[in-house]
Amino acid sequence: MLFALISAPTTAESGDDLPQFLGKTLSDWGNWLLGTPLRIILIVVFALVILGISRRLIRTVSERIASGESDKSWLGSTEAAKALRNANPLSTARRAQRARTIGSVLRSSISITVGAIALLMIMTELGISIAPLLASVSVLGVALGFGAQSLVKDFLSGVFLILEDQYGVGDKVAIGDVNGTVESVALRVTKVRDADGTLWYLRNGEVLKVGNKTHGWANAAIEVRVAYDSDLEQVRSALETAAGHVKKDKKLGGAVQGKPTVVGIEAMSATYVSLRVVARTEPAKQWDVARALREQIRKELAAHSIVLAE
Repeated sequence: MLFALISAPTTAESGDDLPQFLGKTLSDWGNWLLGTPLRIILIVVFALVILGISRRLIRTVSERIASGESDKSWLGSTEAAKALRNANPLSTARRAQRARTIGSVLRSSISITVGAIALLMIMTELGISIAPLLASVSVLGVALGFGAQSLVKDFLSGVFLILEDQYGVGDKVAIGDVNGTVESVALRVTKVRDADGTLWYLRNGEVLKVGNKTHGWANAAIEVRVAYDSDLEQVRSALETAAGHVKKDKKLGGAVQGKPTVVGIEAMSATYVSLRVVARTEPAKQWDVARALREQIRKELAAHSIVLAE
């Protein structure tokens, strides 16, 4: 069109045709602008709108779940409802992290999907054949899959770890020879800090077996060894009294689920008899309850002049 405009007749005889020629040229340009460029602009705008709405919706839902606001519809806003929502801080933290991580994965996935579809539609509008490109991408994807198997394995394992809620921030776990508290759970690595303060980075793809000590409920178990010739009925009574004091404690009593029990003889030898006190507790409370049980057991044994075995 531009070449036709430059090479247009400039003689006087063609002067009458110039307005008609310019009108036709402008009409051609207008038809072209209303064709491919407009469709490309519409594709980009439509993709941005879908992407913005989707990402905002995912972020809103994930934040509501993470903050616990989604529970208000059925829990209400009473003090009892607030106490119920905050009863287990570890569960709340784990839910928040899981919701935010899944939200991040969904936002990234929707961005890649919408961007790829928009790019392919734009290439089609420009007359570029996408069949060879799709074939090349497939070959490249297979090559990257073989070359980055461990990375893909880590990410997939991280997704399943989060979805299945195997452990979360604040949980006490045993992963292989690492024992400690989970500080972070990402898609590729899990961070665990042990009792010495060492921070361990564990690849999710290498996590084959996990022991979660703070999931659901736990047991505080105390083994007590007394002299072989001790009065076992008196010992049992003293242990039950000590467990009862812990159950009635204002600070720890609420963490004890049910009534603590004194198990029968667990072991014995020529010098001692071993009994065990077991109290079922809320997650992460078993250590506090166990310390309180030891303190009360010591007081009760001393009050009844019961001697511990060596």
